[in-house]
Amino acid sequence: MTRGSTAATTALALFTGGGALAVGLQLAAAPPALAVDNGLDLTPQMGFNNWNSTHCGTQFNEAMIEGIADLFVSKGLKAAGYQYVNLDDCWALPDRDAGGNLVPDPVRFPHGIKALADYVHGKGLKFGLYSSAGTHTCDVQGFPGGLGHEQQDANLWASWGVDYLKYDNCNNQGQDAQARYRTMGEALKATGRPILYSICEWGSTSPWTWAPRVGNSWRTTGDISDNWWSMISRATANMGLAPYAKPGGFNDPDMLEVGNGGMTGTEYRTHFSLWSEMAAPLMIGTDLRTAAPETLAILTNTDVIAVDQDPLGKQGSVVSNADGLVVMSKPLADGGRAVTLTNEGSYDATISAGTAQLGLAGATDYTVKDLWSKQTSHATDTVSATVPGHGTVMVRVTPNRPVQPATGIDYLSDLSFATETNGWGPVERDQSVGDWHPRDGRTLALRGTRYDKGLGVHATSDVSFLLGGACKDLVTEVGLDDETGGNGSAQFQVFRDGVKVADSGVLTGSDPARRLTADLSGAQQLRLVVLPGAGANTWDHADWAGARIACGSGPAAGPHQVSDLVWSSAGNGWGPVEKDMSVGEDYTRDGGPLTVHGTGYAKGLGTNAPSDIAYYLGGSCHSFSTDLGLDDETRGRGSVDFQVWADGVKVADSGPVTPASGVRHLTADLTGADEVHLVVTDGGDGNNSDHADWLAPQLGC
Repeated sequence: MTRGSTAATTALALFTGGGALAVGLQLAAAPPALAVDNGLDLTPQMGFNNWNSTHCGTQFNEAMIEGIADLFVSKGLKAAGYQYVNLDDCWALPDRDAGGNLVPDPVRFPHGIKALADYVHGKGLKFGLYSSAGTHTCDVQGFPGGLGHEQQDANLWASWGVDYLKYDNCNNQGQDAQARYRTMGEALKATGRPILYSICEWGSTSPWTWAPRVGNSWRTTGDISDNWWSMISRATANMGLAPYAKPGGFNDPDMLEVGNGGMTGTEYRTHFSLWSEMAAPLMIGTDLRTAAPETLAILTNTDVIAVDQDPLGKQGSVVSNADGLVVMSKPLADGGRAVTLTNEGSYDATISAGTAQLGLAGATDYTVKDLWSKQTSHATDTVSATVPGHGTVMVRVTPNRPVQPATGIDYLSDLSFATETNGWGPVERDQSVGDWHPRDGRTLALRGTRYDKGLGVHATSDVSFLLGGACKDLVTEVGLDDETGGNGSAQFQVFRDGVKVADSGVLTGSDPARRLTADLSGAQQLRLVVLPGAGANTWDHADWAGARIACGSGPAAGPHQVSDLVWSSAGNGWGPVEKDMSVGEDYTRDGGPLTVHGTGYAKGLGTNAPSDIAYYLGGSCHSFSTDLGLDDETRGRGSVDFQVWADGVKVADSGPVTPASGVRHLTADLTGADEVHLVVTDGGDGNNSDHADWLAPQLGC
């Protein structure tokens, strides 16, 4: 393999401030769920599934699916980005044939599934179908599931030309979810055919913590229904999982109900806006043959779709939520932010958010485009709109000049490059450099350790970032990627405003990873340079693994109740993390008073394992203390483990906690730490009833 020419690309003009932390390998309590290496759909999948409009009705048949494929082309859906035309349950006969193979229903599909897939492919589209990780599928008629037939079924589907599998969770015989879904994932891979894998486990075992290693998306909720309360509750449950979304792996709050008649146009626009803001799969669930013009207008809004399909692959994070007025902000590859202002109430309300709050501090002027009305305006320091009841105003906010990174931990792979030069192919985000084409690398790996975040480059490489004097330090692991097979050599250098502040020396493909740190105080520009180590630059696939910077000031001096602070990210095993109340159910603010063993607390955090809440400290805090326990609302059930992690190192651990443990106390030394993670694990026995309370947690700064 020869590495010769140098490719240079002009950087995007604007610089993203990545406010919400993506949970990475070095900064989480446990290795994160790394994205599956099948190269499919690095942005959320878009397509059609019949279930929400037909269930198992007789109208679900070959003619319908062919008609949907036709309409994808004629109504502009294909041009807008939709590509999958999928079957749901009831496509097969109730019994396998004598050879154990699935048999298509000859009444619904008289020409068989392969002929139908060929028809869809003939339209330049892709074809998908459905099964379940159990003995039978979910419909009461009892169609055969895939449990115990994984490779046989996968081989059959591949022979038919299937491009997509939705794999449900019914009749699973109580078997381990991870094992069942992993077995089918391995079977799909073994076919040699690229098949997108949509895991439909309903969020029962917190799949966001394991499914990214297995599939391309994972359901985070139960089934959606065509009404406001069902839709908004699924959105709420999904909002807290932003740290787990990444290119090639996305949280899925279920398929779209847009056009099915149970909600108003305003509510459907909210539905489509929130799913796009959350980088969710956009799977149409209405019968397009009878769709009204308003439905098609919603589904083909290319400005909103562009937010869903943004190549950064980041899910929008909640930046404020009070009295049913919810603001989310999503970093975009051009350095701007997509912002949703949602009014969950019934009457008009004004919703506002500061640009700093949105992660866009530093510019003097911002262009604000309303993605529904298409009107463009300008803002200086606040984005504001009057929003109707159950409505969402969705805007794209673009600064008029590069802005400094937002306060917090920013991974360099989430930021726009000021300049970029690479010795072979493009610089890759969150994967190795691979070959010549964009996004053709693999998960970053140094001597067997895989990294969820980082930059894959090839010497000679020079990547720069604009900092605006706002950042403190850089931390990264560096080395030659394992895909070189031990070959190659390179030298990593870090420059602050033109002055070299870190140098790895020459590393070979067999050397262990080396940690580089650099003081960035006051720096306007950061440059990462990789030089060939010796001789030609063949095989110099060099990784800046887990590269992150800390920017902005932490909490002010003095004591702070943690529940009064704004977290960087919050992931929770059930419903949202709650401030100053127990976790309750899966709605926001539906918990009760924090109470453990009869003792009540006014301040604290209510969680459900597995939970991970991150706070940016900026090196300004020295101590953490808290009481903790399982909330009395569990009625004597559950078991958990509370942990405190500072800059990727565990600094405190409660050990097993059960209801019989009562109230325990935990302290941790945070001196110099840029970030703290408050983590609750499930105690090893599943997360049922694991309502874990951080009671009056306090930082000393």
